[in-house]
Amino acid sequence: METRIQARPPAQDRAPSRIEQLCIERGLKMTGQRRLIARVLSEAEDHPDVEDVYRRALALDNKVSIATVYRTVRLLEEKGILERRDFGGGRARYDPADRGHHHHLIDVDTGKVIEFADEEFEELARIMARRLGFVLVGQRLELFGRRAEPVEAEAPGKRRKPGRES
Repeated sequence: METRIQARPPAQDRAPSRIEQLCIERGLKMTGQRRLIARVLSEAEDHPDVEDVYRRALALDNKVSIATVYRTVRLLEEKGILERRDFGGGRARYDPADRGHHHHLIDVDTGKVIEFADEEFEELARIMARRLGFVLVGQRLELFGRRAEPVEAEAPGKRRKPGRES
């Protein structure tokens, strides 16, 4: 008796990914390749660019084309399902629009993107808008930095080198 092990259930037996579900809710026709691209984007834990999405989709289906990935990503952005991000480096990267309001800190040395939310910043943004005579309707914060050098423990009375933070 032969036992067949299937790593992934066929697409029709799988529950829709969260991005696929958003596509369906917005009335988009879901082809097999769109489903695949939606799944790749839903499973991404980073902020992939189109080339990243293409490589990941290609690993799952060697028939997907880069043109299809570009068209699908553009369509998902137009429908408000994906948000385009510019973290430097000359490539647009994408973030699912349903992740909730958050900001990004980009490590300029490694390209790593750290997501964060901070209520103090949100309040400060509202205060600044009010001070300037506006009601805040939205905002986005992208910080670019590099890891600070670790601060060594200082002996009492020892002077700190200039330029170091405490």
